Amino acid sequence: MSRILIVDDEPQMRMGLQDNLEFEGFQIDTAADGVAGLACIEENPYDLIILDVMMPGMSGFDVCRKMREQGNQTPVLMLTAKGEEIDKVLGLELGADDYMTKPFGLRELLARIKAILRRSGDSNSSPAADEEGPGEITIGRLRVLPETYQAYVDGTETSMTHKEFEIIRHLWQHRGATVSREQLLNEVWGFDDYPTTRTVDNFMLKLRKRIEKDPAHPRHILTVHGMGYKLVE
Repeated sequence: MSRILIVDDEPQMRMGLQDNLEFEGFQIDTAADGVAGLACIEENPYDLIILDVMMPGMSGFDVCRKMREQGNQTPVLMLTAKGEEIDKVLGLELGADDYMTKPFGLRELLARIKAILRRSGDSNSSPAADEEGPGEITIGRLRVLPETYQAYVDGTETSMTHKEFEIIRHLWQHRGATVSREQLLNEVWGFDDYPTTRTVDNFMLKLRKRIEKDPAHPRHILTVHGMGYKLVE
């Protein structure tokens, strides 16, 4: 049984989600604000966290940022009432796995939850040897242990988000080939029609800082103009 935390300051939304998701067989905890939600996250293991973006005091963005800074890679589904592109992009860049704009239907929410849990389960399981290759990935200055979600830059352990690990894994599986931004959004984030690719570009900039000796003149993550990116060992 998957355990889910719902963090939302609207009592009706919080209780409605709890009732419906418990009916679907999930174990549900709730928190009425970001501070209480973060305390729950620090004290308990969860399979998924549903975070409302607009909360007084500590917003959903703040909670997600704090989680990732602490090394917690639990999948996050963000809820936003704004529907503005910048909110969606910011949430994903902070390490969220998906977003939904209020109001939304229960069937769509359940589909998103199951997709996130499925992707999370796949990434935590051991891929076939012909898919992943060596258990250790070394690219430039970066050494990654995908099974334990550990990363080292020049021998010093560093913190990486779940999405950064998944991007590295995907590029490694397709090394030498050009991977489009749309393919990364579809395969890593699960979106086949996401409205912007700026999120991918920002993640690549961050990864280059860990991998390349001179990020301004990359040798390993190459931009294929008009198409996407190519990983070169």
